Amino acid sequence: MEEGHNLNIEQCKRISATAISSVDAFSDKQILLSYSGGRIAVSGSGMKIINFSKSSGAFAASGDITGVKYMQKSASFRQKLFK
Repeated sequence: MEEGHNLNIEQCKRISATAISSVDAFSDKQILLSYSGGRIAVSGSGMKIINFSKSSGAFAASGDITGVKYMQKSASFRQKLFK
């Protein structure tokens, strides 16, 4: 899988991303993705996954995209305890 991560949105109708490790959840209103830096929540309506390749990390979806939110990985309990 590639080291860098890219995300492109085309006219709020199509989204593509690289270096995606998994699709954690999806519905027609939201898609949750994981990548090395944490998670990405893509919200909208009529969302459909067009392509996802776990081996290459390529992801693509279409729909009316209204928002994208990046969420950092939270530190584990052990990491918080032994700062």
